[in-house]
Amino acid sequence: MPFPVISPRQQHSMAGSAVDFKNLSCEGQNNYLKALRSFPGQAIVDLSALVGNMRRMRSLFAPAEVMGIVKANAYGHGLIPSCLAAVKAGCSWIGVAKAQEALAIRRGGIGPGMCRILAWLANCVWAPYEEMIGEDIDIALGSLDEIEAVAKAALRAGKRARVHIVVDTGFSRNGFLEGSFGAALSLLKKLSGEGKVEVVGIMSHFSSADAEDEGSERYTDLQLESFSRFAKRAESAGFKGLLRHIANSASSFSRPLSRLDMARPGNSFYGYAADYALGSPQDFGLTPALTLEAQLAKVKDVDAGRAVSYGRTYKTEKETSLAIVPLGYADGILRTAGGSDSPLEKAGAPVRVLTSCGPKIARACGRVCMDQFMIDLGAPMESLGVMEGDTVRLFGPGAGEEENEPTADDWARRSDNISYVIYTNLSLKIPRLYLNAKKELGEEGLSLLNPECVLS
Repeated sequence: MPFPVISPRQQHSMAGSAVDFKNLSCEGQNNYLKALRSFPGQAIVDLSALVGNMRRMRSLFAPAEVMGIVKANAYGHGLIPSCLAAVKAGCSWIGVAKAQEALAIRRGGIGPGMCRILAWLANCVWAPYEEMIGEDIDIALGSLDEIEAVAKAALRAGKRARVHIVVDTGFSRNGFLEGSFGAALSLLKKLSGEGKVEVVGIMSHFSSADAEDEGSERYTDLQLESFSRFAKRAESAGFKGLLRHIANSASSFSRPLSRLDMARPGNSFYGYAADYALGSPQDFGLTPALTLEAQLAKVKDVDAGRAVSYGRTYKTEKETSLAIVPLGYADGILRTAGGSDSPLEKAGAPVRVLTSCGPKIARACGRVCMDQFMIDLGAPMESLGVMEGDTVRLFGPGAGEEENEPTADDWARRSDNISYVIYTNLSLKIPRLYLNAKKELGEEGLSLLNPECVLS
């Protein structure tokens, strides 16, 4: 396959990208150009960042095991590639919320010999328990009805179901309360003796381990104490050596004693703290893995006092240029990321624009629309050297002050949110492209990816 020929205008368009087009392989260049033509926005995921984040956590959290959490399409980063990165980093456990996610991983070629998978959110009426048991997927059980349903599925499958008991230590979400826990243990003991289930773990979830106020810290202490009581009751009922896990990203870093037998860090796998208020990724030795880019749809000069977007919430202060970023709330851009000219409101979300004088931050102005939002460039486009089709970065790892690159934390801060929401919201219409796939995954891992998503 010959290297593609691109025009000077196309070279100018790609100059603002985080992708170093010249250093891509021929296949990588063609895949990138195909993505540019297929959709006016791209999510670039660095698999080396994912592998590095997980290796750091495995080293820091040892001797506890680490479960790579890949629910919600791996927080928007792509399910199978993120699973492969976690496995490459040494994870022997993968965690998801829904049964369908777990089955998708197995059907994507990640077999039981590569990792165990735990799914913890299902209902006893429609969940595909029999398929899960057949695919050697661990099932988290949080109700008596669910225990009965899994036992019946195990009988049909002709195979013992591996299960984890979910206990409610104060989140009031999934799990047994102390009053119903005895009945659950009795039923599980009976079914275990009949060869229908194998109880391998006990789990819960913190509600406010990412908050630093005294009340939240005490509540987290109480949850940990409650979990210890549940675990001791299970042991007294005859369930010895259960895998105990409750720690999330925040508690895994801040409370070593909470890691127990296994930690379940989610957001930190993707390079961020549980909340931007806790610190920057660098404070935790993490590297954000995803960069969101787009190609400007239109750029035009406007006069001062020009009203922008629905509701006229923003008016230009001076002669300037407006540019359209062709991603909107239908693509996962939060509507609250828009900007107003009111001094009582925050400036719009930041976007990195490459100008003839270097990279600068332009702000979203006016309300975010369904499939686009506008940015105010702050000066006429000719003086900036900004053109229609130029690649801009909405967020990335924050590559130094001179790069003027926003992060997902910046977008979260602007929209009164958390970084999770910024990238889990991203539509599947946006192509996911992977850097360092060949370096990190090897031939076996690469064979499980769509070859058109591989950049390097």
